[in-house]
Amino acid sequence: MKIHGIIPPVATPMQANEDLDLPRLKWFLDHLITSGVHGVFVLGTNSEFYALDEKEKQQVIATAVEHVRGRVPVYAGTGAETTREAVRLTKMAEKEGADGVSVITPYFVLPNQQEIFDHYRRVAEATKLPVVLYNNPATCGGVKIDVETVARLAEIPNILGVKDSSGDLQNTIEYLRVVPERFSVMMGRDTLIYPAMIFGAQGAVPATGNIAPKILVDIYESFVRGDQAASLAAQRKLNPVRMALTLGTAPGGVKAALQLLGLSIGPCRSPIAALPADKMQKMRAALQSAGLVVPG
Repeated sequence: MKIHGIIPPVATPMQANEDLDLPRLKWFLDHLITSGVHGVFVLGTNSEFYALDEKEKQQVIATAVEHVRGRVPVYAGTGAETTREAVRLTKMAEKEGADGVSVITPYFVLPNQQEIFDHYRRVAEATKLPVVLYNNPATCGGVKIDVETVARLAEIPNILGVKDSSGDLQNTIEYLRVVPERFSVMMGRDTLIYPAMIFGAQGAVPATGNIAPKILVDIYESFVRGDQAASLAAQRKLNPVRMALTLGTAPGGVKAALQLLGLSIGPCRSPIAALPADKMQKMRAALQSAGLVVPG
């Protein structure tokens, strides 16, 4: 299995009372798939995985797998603060039929590199599923997966990729330098997809894939067919949308944008609040700049 393409970290639909909205999740998955994405990733950081209990996580994975029906691969986030919990969640995702798992580094205990290596090794040994490492130091208290650690982990047969959300293109390039051909480096910083692909990245796991999936697919597919000018143009079109996500606490920006697009999937779980009116106007302007909404 070669991990590739545009794989959005699917924002989790919520009802007005902040309960899961599983029927809306099915609708949203259909919307993303018909937009041409190459996979879907539930229970990522933009999916509010940290806000869901284990039963809810199981419901989300089971709903996604059953509804997608093999149209694209379904990846599930199974990261946790302890190895024990990450293993348990990974086994649950495998039982529910996920096609792969993405595992973020522990984000509170600040493990060293040997502890990070052992954490991922034990998760990989507990499953037959493909495992994707997830490097996101800004979200994880500065914890990162060093290049040398990625090189060691890439030797484990079912660890098949890494999502790099560091925002450091040099780090991504170094990951690409040290991993084998079967291993995919996926960009996690939406503004850097085109340059990462120039150096060999296999695609991206972009939060804006929830908002502008067709633009993201255009970045990837234009590049693959050799039209770098079109890929770069699509990247430049996307960037203001990604920058606008900083208007709110993640994933508040994503859900605000979807609301403005007439694709509302409800609120975030508290304490994340809706964007105030002035920031909604800035979000609308960013969406307009990308041609996603008309002025008004």
